[in-house]
Amino acid sequence: MNYKLQQLDEEKVFKDPVHRYVHVRDRLIWDLIGTKEFQRLRRIRQLGTTFLTFHGAEHSRFSHSLGVYEIVRRISEIFKGRPHWNDDERLLCLSAALLHDVGHGPYSHSFEKVFGLDHENFTQQIILGETEVNHVLKRVDKDFPKKVAEVIAKTYENRLVVSMISSQIDADRMDYLLRDAYFTGVSYGQFDIERILRVMRPQEDQVVIKHSGMHAVEDYIMSRYQMYWQVYFHPVTRSAEVILSKILHRAKALYEEGYLFKFEPLHFITLFNDKVDLDDYIKLDEGIIQYYFQAWQEEEDEILRDLCERFSNRRLFKYMEFNPTVHMNAWHKLHTYFVQAKIDPDYYLIVDSSSDLPYDFYRPGEEEERLPIHLLTKKGEYRELSRESTIVEAISGKKRTDHKLYYPADLIDGIHDKGLRKKIGEILEL
Repeated sequence: MNYKLQQLDEEKVFKDPVHRYVHVRDRLIWDLIGTKEFQRLRRIRQLGTTFLTFHGAEHSRFSHSLGVYEIVRRISEIFKGRPHWNDDERLLCLSAALLHDVGHGPYSHSFEKVFGLDHENFTQQIILGETEVNHVLKRVDKDFPKKVAEVIAKTYENRLVVSMISSQIDADRMDYLLRDAYFTGVSYGQFDIERILRVMRPQEDQVVIKHSGMHAVEDYIMSRYQMYWQVYFHPVTRSAEVILSKILHRAKALYEEGYLFKFEPLHFITLFNDKVDLDDYIKLDEGIIQYYFQAWQEEEDEILRDLCERFSNRRLFKYMEFNPTVHMNAWHKLHTYFVQAKIDPDYYLIVDSSSDLPYDFYRPGEEEERLPIHLLTKKGEYRELSRESTIVEAISGKKRTDHKLYYPADLIDGIHDKGLRKKIGEILEL
């Protein structure tokens, strides 16, 4: 029997706190879940360092990926038999949904910034390279892995399929908002997903929403806005990310200086040399990283030792509102005072900025063109969401940016020179 058509003898289900059950009937999906590359996602948290702020945020990219798959599975059932929907692309949509995050590394975004990596690039390498995932996908046909990679890269010819996985209202966002809200224990990310799924309709180049479902979409947009500023950009989480990134920077700098580690960073060598290959990358997970952070607390290097101890035991940096373009003089003074106090400002005085654009209308020619959400009227006409909703119009196209200055209050308190300590304290309002 054609592998593409093969079904399991009986439906498999994963009990899920967000969707109640994740249903698997296709042999292809079951086999993909069983690959080592996908199982690795169990060992990578969905929210990176957020567990240090919201202790329940221990959920994995594995559970999120299953959730995105389940939403797309439900959408494909709703779309079945409707114009513009090709049921032959159902398995392609399900595979792309399941694998969209398979290339994420440990502590994803912080890790990527330090080493100049791109998880989407590794996702495509896993799908197209010599991997268990690739071998499973090729059983459908030899071109199937390429199609899955194109959907995730947003280059696939059928834009409707792409929009289900990646748009301003897609399965990825809907799952992570609900899942992250559940595991952090906040109410901000809640919205009526059942209603949104019921009013979704396939069109030639994207998923659209029936006009009667506009209020459910407004709720979704506002949920996303609140989650970014109350959870994803929480200043305590950002403090942990700052320390994490500085640990990695310090370890790399020491390696380049020829420092002799007591515990050699074998898993980092290719990263430090900017020659990371897929096999080395797949071996990295958060358990491995945390193991090094524990071991490096015994290192001779005082900075590496201190930063690792801070991250492992949640002794995070304090913070204050601080825009470096506005407070440039204060920044230079602090930098000078820290050097005088023998506190390395490169590792202990950090400005971190976060920004988000909650919703945007179409801006042709921009670097990242965002396809707007369209509402479908009873007359069959399209209406762009922000032109119909005063709530969405109020935040549409408005990018919000927030700057924080992070510093170790305990080291400042330990400065012996009272005059120097006072100067620093006056700027930091200690």
